[in-house]
Amino acid sequence: MNQVASPPDQSTLPVSTRNQPRSRARLAAFLSTTDSVVPALLRLALGGVILGHGLQKVFGWFDGYGIQGTLGFFASLGMPSVLGLLVIASDFLGSLALIAGLATRFSAAAAFAVMLGAMLLVHLPNGFFMNWGGAAHGEGYEFHLLAMAIAVSLMVSGGGRASLDRWLYRVLSRT
Repeated sequence: MNQVASPPDQSTLPVSTRNQPRSRARLAAFLSTTDSVVPALLRLALGGVILGHGLQKVFGWFDGYGIQGTLGFFASLGMPSVLGLLVIASDFLGSLALIAGLATRFSAAAAFAVMLGAMLLVHLPNGFFMNWGGAAHGEGYEFHLLAMAIAVSLMVSGGGRASLDRWLYRVLSRT
């Protein structure tokens, strides 16, 4: 991969844009990543953990509410139904995309937004720590901070080794 020269105020992406249409170059930049195993491990961890929450929201598995119950809970928080459906889609479909390494940056950004919203709307008043002993009311936001940090890392690095993004990038680079 060639490095694109850019002014100091713009990031340098590992993408060659010579002789490529502008939209194709943008797509290649969006999909670009390294062959490092670290982003792959991070996306598998984040996708796997978030998938459990998606399965709760969609199918009601693992003591979840299912779609209607989740939307009812979100409505009790004052969240519009459209936003609730986006959260459900992010937790379910976005986590699957993270596991596969497909649209990793977008899926990680969606997970970040969901975690930020959950932290601000529900968990912030409960303090930092998780409620391991069951004595306190509600859960803290430490999990959300960790998930957001992993998501930011993936937004920067992309999906890494064994990701569909990396494969698509190689296909785009060949043609």
